[in-house]
Amino acid sequence: MLSLLAAANKETSGRSRTPSAGTPGPLFQPGLARPCRQVMAPPLVVVVAQLLTFNPPAAVIEAASKAVLDGKNNKYTPAAGTMELRQGIGSWLQKEYNVAYAPNEIVVSCGAKHSLYNTFLSLVNPGDEVLVPSPFWVSYPEQIKMAGGVPVFVECPESEGFKLTPQAILEKITPKTKVLVLNSPSNPTGAVVDRKTLEGIAEVALKHKLWVISDEIYSKLTYGVEHVCFPSLSKEVAVQTILINGASKTYAMTGWRIGYACGPAFVMKSQGDLQSHSTSNPTAVAQKAFLAALSTPESELETMRKTYIKRRDIMVDGLNRIPGIHCPKPDGAFYVFPNVKGLLKGDRDTSMKLSDYLLEKALLAITPGIAFGAEGYLRLSYATSDATIQEGLKRLAEAVK
Repeated sequence: MLSLLAAANKETSGRSRTPSAGTPGPLFQPGLARPCRQVMAPPLVVVVAQLLTFNPPAAVIEAASKAVLDGKNNKYTPAAGTMELRQGIGSWLQKEYNVAYAPNEIVVSCGAKHSLYNTFLSLVNPGDEVLVPSPFWVSYPEQIKMAGGVPVFVECPESEGFKLTPQAILEKITPKTKVLVLNSPSNPTGAVVDRKTLEGIAEVALKHKLWVISDEIYSKLTYGVEHVCFPSLSKEVAVQTILINGASKTYAMTGWRIGYACGPAFVMKSQGDLQSHSTSNPTAVAQKAFLAALSTPESELETMRKTYIKRRDIMVDGLNRIPGIHCPKPDGAFYVFPNVKGLLKGDRDTSMKLSDYLLEKALLAITPGIAFGAEGYLRLSYATSDATIQEGLKRLAEAVK
């Protein structure tokens, strides 16, 4: 059941063997490789994980500091989140995407991953088929299976820009299909689905009465293209959609663990009840911090986006200079998903074996594409420093000569 997830967890557990002393490297990121037995073991260059180099906006830190000192925040909040935060989320979505949600149509959880799990548990019955675009984020199929559902993968090939299309969905629909997962911008590819294509997908979902789970956690991280909030397409689409978003990516709050789901009130009532009997409320202080984050000026977010664009371009250009690698330039998120089929040969004929080799040979922690359902690719993150990216590119080029 957890085979793909176990493979993907190499991101954080690593596949390291004890490296030889004296190998150069600028950084070590704890937790991304097994502890080295040598005291003087060299550091890793990490080009895989979401170890953001940005701090949350100053208003977030200030709000959290005040909340810690306010005794009211030592107590439980409503299981679905505070009223003021749910109202704040509703106002933000109205302002950003012209989509309306009342407080009883919003449930705040312990991160967007938690919101997704609540959603699968609320919608999926044993045997229901859930369409998942592939390449996919590693937790989608595992959460679907934990809910008793059957993940059905819809191929989104590189030739189509890794983007989901209405025709590809139609080819996978059966009488058992109940849910479609959307993820734009995408993890792992960074692909952003355009408005016209989303309108076509909406037509398919409405015709076949499919629930749509639209994971938009990277909604504010697009570069030169429009992000279209799926439920904003029409009221008819909105009532068949569960929108997922959160604090982690837009506001560099990955460790604060605040996410949310929005949808029809009866589904959100189910999620709130489920959460009440499992985790209860998300942390009160983090809720206060996220409420402050929602008022972050666009200029602060633009600074982060510009930095990501620069780092993306450094990584893409560097990868495309390495023989055997072709790397498309993504329009969103903070990942690249290079085609490395030209490097797969001999005893390194799979992305997993290549990833193992790069860890052992060059101390590079890179996730194999097979973890995301796509053999012949690697996933790298540019949510790291310029220096780490440059050093990682140097080591990669030398290792595959």
